[in-house]
Order: sequence, then C-alpha cells, then structure tokens
Amino acid sequence: MDARYSRQLVLPGFGEPAQAQLAAARVLVIGAGGLGSAVLPALAAAGVGAIGIVDDDLVELSNLHRQTIHGTEDVGNFKTTSAVESLRAINPGVTVMPFEQRLTSQNALDLFSQFDLIVDGSDNFATRYLAADAATITQTPIVWGAVSQYGGQASVTVPGGPGYRDLFPTPPPAGSVENCESGGVLPTTVAVIGSIMATEVIKLLTGIGTPLVGRVSTYDALSGRFRELEFERSSEPVSELIDYAAFCGLVQSDDVTPVQLSTMQSAQLIDVREQWEAEIAFLPGALLVPLSTLQGAIARLDPREEYVVYCHHGVRSQHALAILRDAGLRARHLAGGIDAWAREVDTSMARY
Repeated sequence: MDARYSRQLVLPGFGEPAQAQLAAARVLVIGAGGLGSAVLPALAAAGVGAIGIVDDDLVELSNLHRQTIHGTEDVGNFKTTSAVESLRAINPGVTVMPFEQRLTSQNALDLFSQFDLIVDGSDNFATRYLAADAATITQTPIVWGAVSQYGGQASVTVPGGPGYRDLFPTPPPAGSVENCESGGVLPTTVAVIGSIMATEVIKLLTGIGTPLVGRVSTYDALSGRFRELEFERSSEPVSELIDYAAFCGLVQSDDVTPVQLSTMQSAQLIDVREQWEAEIAFLPGALLVPLSTLQGAIARLDPREEYVVYCHHGVRSQHALAILRDAGLRARHLAGGIDAWAREVDTSMARY
C-alpha cells in the first residue's frame, strides 16, 4: 500500500482491506462548488479510486471564499477543469472523470449507473430532488448535504431506506429559501458539512462505523452545536424522473427565457443586483435598481410599461417580481438570470 495512506491504515478496524475497498470504488460528486471543494479533495486524499465530477458552471470571483478547490487564476474557467487539476495534484493515483454538463432528467440515470455511490453537493432543490430520485431508481447509495448562511445539514440514503423525499415530501415555495447569492454563507460552515459528507462516503465504502441512514445531522456555526433528527420511510418510491424545475416551481408560464428575451423589443429591463455585479456584466438598456431599493423606486416606474426583471441566477428577481406585481405593474422575470443569458445567448459575456 502507498505510504501516503499509512495514517489511516493504522486506524482500528480500517487496515488494508478498507483501503482496497476505497481504491476499487467509483464515486460521482454532483457539484464542484462549496461542498464539492470539501468533499473532492478529501476523497482523493483518502484514495478513492475513481471520482467523477458533474458540473457545467464557471468559476466566479464570488465563489472563491468557500470554493477552495479553485484559485484566482481559475476565474472564468470551468469548475471541472480546475477541480481535476487540484485532485490530480493531491493524488496522481486517483482517476478523475470530469462531466462538463448539468445534471438533468435526461442524463442522470446513465451517469448514476456508472458509479457505486453518489455525493450530492448541489445548491438547489430541483437538483436535490432529481439526484434523490435518480439514486432511488438506480439503487445507488447517495450522500447529500446542504448549507445556508450559518447552518447546514447532511444525511445518507441507501437502497430501500428512508430518503430525501421522506424528509422533504414537497419543495418549499420558489424563492422562499435564500441561496448563497442572496443570503450569504459562512465558508467554514460549508467546510464542516462537506467534511461530514466525505466521512459518510468513506464509511459506506469501507463498512466502518454507522452511516447517517434515517438520520440527518444539522450544524449551527453560531452556537457550535450539532443536532440530529431521525426520520423514517414514508413516501412512495419513485419509478421515473420528472420535470424538476416545474416540480419546484422554478418555471412559470409567464417566465421569460433568455432566448425569448433576446427577441423581445418593447419590455423595459430592470436589474435588481448590486452595483458591483452590474460592473462585471450588464444587459444593455436595463435600469439598475438593487432589490433593497426597489420598493422605494416603484413611484418612478411607468405603469404603462411592461417590465422584465433579472438578477444573477433568478432568485432575487422572483422577489422583485412579487413587489412589482403587488404594485399593479406588468412584470415578468428572466428565468435563470443573467447567468443563463450568458450561457444560452451571449457566451462572450463575463460570468462571475
């Protein structure tokens, strides 16, 4: 065995058999962001033989305080690219497989069938439900985690056991839960939850310890306390994948897609991001009205106009949409925000 693993080989109950199981394992990690930045290096360093990374996003400057697998020089590049480079530098003996794509209902079952275990480090409910359902259908164990501001949680689902839908039968209303963009996140909280997730992966692959099956572990950074919630299987097992954006209320009939917006002539754009964000990328002709100031700016808006509001990913613009409509204005919002515009319409636009 490689001397690099000597400190875990001497662990009681671990030894060479456990190390061999890690070396033979194939693990797919969804997301090379904050949680992925904690999980991926830990798995590579521990000697997991093959690691897949599925992510279609680019490294942005605002990622770097928590997404430590990337560096300043990686800004603007695909996260999979810098993640692969980092893991190969940590452990050249590990096979790293980048999948430069977004996890969808069309590719999830094929991807999952290639791996022994899934790690869900995604940052949105649609992907979490998709990953949970795909793991159920393919009978693949899955470790998942989530963070928000100063807190986070992690759990494990194995075939036949209680899972994500038992804990969260229905998604929260769209826009009701703040993401890292709008609500912020303490980077060390991400590291704590990611470390728990990586530990659960190692436990599942080697058979040591008791995995977090039917239990969710929560962490509050402000108090330093952990809590545990037990839950049982209560939902009917899924048999097929669905439209998860619609299931989570992310796509409404009156949303404007980037392609649709590119053909619109008369609507007035309103950018509800902050000034520093607009200095990086901005849609021509848009009014810059940060969300915190929108309520006070309504009196200056023309009720005869039709407005399309946008932000970075579409979270803040959903809040803005409600404010404008409550004021009696005709408004729609750009689904996926300026990030989707940069992916689907103007690929030359800077992303952050």
